Amino acid sequence: MSKPHASSKAAVLDAIRAAGTISRVGLINATGFTAPTISTLVRKLINEGLVVETGHAESTGGKRRVLLQLDHASRYAVGVHLDDGTMTYALTNLGGVAVARIARPGPGAEEPAAVVARMAGEIGALIDGVGVERDRVLGAGLVFPGPRTTPSPRRWEGFPLGPALERATGLPVVLDNDATAAALGEQWAGGFGTATAAAALYMGTGIGAGLVINGITYRGPSGNAGELGHVCVHADGPDCWCGARGCLEVVAGPDAVVAAARADRAVAEAVGLRDGAKRASVAGDFAAISRAARRGEPRALSMLESSARYVATAARTLANLMDLEVLVLTGPSFAVAGSVYLPVVREELRAFFSRSAHAVDVRLSRSAASASAIGAAALVLESELVPLSHGLRLPENLDSEPEPAA
Repeated sequence: MSKPHASSKAAVLDAIRAAGTISRVGLINATGFTAPTISTLVRKLINEGLVVETGHAESTGGKRRVLLQLDHASRYAVGVHLDDGTMTYALTNLGGVAVARIARPGPGAEEPAAVVARMAGEIGALIDGVGVERDRVLGAGLVFPGPRTTPSPRRWEGFPLGPALERATGLPVVLDNDATAAALGEQWAGGFGTATAAAALYMGTGIGAGLVINGITYRGPSGNAGELGHVCVHADGPDCWCGARGCLEVVAGPDAVVAAARADRAVAEAVGLRDGAKRASVAGDFAAISRAARRGEPRALSMLESSARYVATAARTLANLMDLEVLVLTGPSFAVAGSVYLPVVREELRAFFSRSAHAVDVRLSRSAASASAIGAAALVLESELVPLSHGLRLPENLDSEPEPAA
C-alpha cells in the first residue's frame, strides 16, 4: 500500500527519507511517478535545500546513478515532552536525530500561562545554544501523557495550549500524546526499518503504545489508540483511576512497583526509600529501584521481573492483535530498567500467534530516555514536510494516492 501523501513532492521527500540514499530511478520505482515528474520534483527539493546529491551508486554496467539523500542540516524541529515530573526538550535535525537535549523541572502546580512562558524561554535557549538560525526551525511539537488535546490535570482543561505556545514562540505548534510521538520518532529516524506493522511500547510514569501501520502513525478517532496501560491483565485486580479493574498500569506500572517497594520495609531499606525521607517523584523512585536491581539486590530485581511479566503479557496481546513485526521498548522507565524488561518481553513474544510466518523483533530504543521529545520534533517534520492527505483514520483507507504532479 502507498502512503497517501498530500502532494507528490511530499511523497518523493518521504521516499528519500525512508531509503536513506536513493537514485532517481529508485524514486521512480518507489513512487510510481514518471521520470519527468521525478526530475522536476528532485530539482525543487535540491533548490529548497532539503535534498543533496551524494556520490554514485555502484555500477551495474552502465552509467553510475547519482544518489540523493536528505540534507540533515537544512531544517530543524523542536520537541517538548510535558510531564509533571520533568519537561524534556530536544532539537532534532531533518533526519530526526537529536542535536541538543535539555531537561528541566516539570510544571508541578504552576499555572498554564506561566508554564507556557517558561517553555518558550527554554525553547529559545535550546535553539540559541546550538547556534541554529531561527528560520531553519520548522516548528515545535508538544506532547504529554493522555489525550492529545491537553494534558490530564484539571487546571489545563479549556486552556488553549497550542495557540498559546505558538504566540509565545512564533513557531507552528503540533500537539499529540507521548506514546504516539515516540512511535513516530522511531519511524522517522528509521528505527522500525521496513516493517509494515510496528509499535513503540512506551513506559514513563504510565504505560502506552504508539502504532505505525504501513508507515502511518495510527491515532484512532480521539487520538488515544494504543492505551496498552488500560488493557486488563488481572480480572480481579485493583481498581484503576480510569474506572476499570486490573489494568496493566495499576498492576505493573512504575507507580505500582514503587508502591510495592515502599510497602516492603526490607526492600525500601535496600533501595533507599526510607519512611520519613522526602519522597522523590515516581520516576525517581523507580530509577532507584532499577539501580538497586542492577547492583544485584534480589528483592528489587524480583519486583521488576514481576512487573515485566505483566508488561510482556500485554505486549504479546498487542503483537497478536496488530500482527507486529517490530516492537520497540522506549520511554524513561525502559531507559533505566530495559535490561530487566527486554529479555522477559522477548521470551514472552516467542509465543506470538503468527510465529510460524514471522518473528517479532523486540528491541530497546537507542533514545529511550528522550524518545517522546524527539518524537514530538518528528511530528513537526512530518506535518511541515511530508503531510498526509486529510480525513484518513484507518489503514483500510490507504488504497489511493494523489495523482503525480509536477
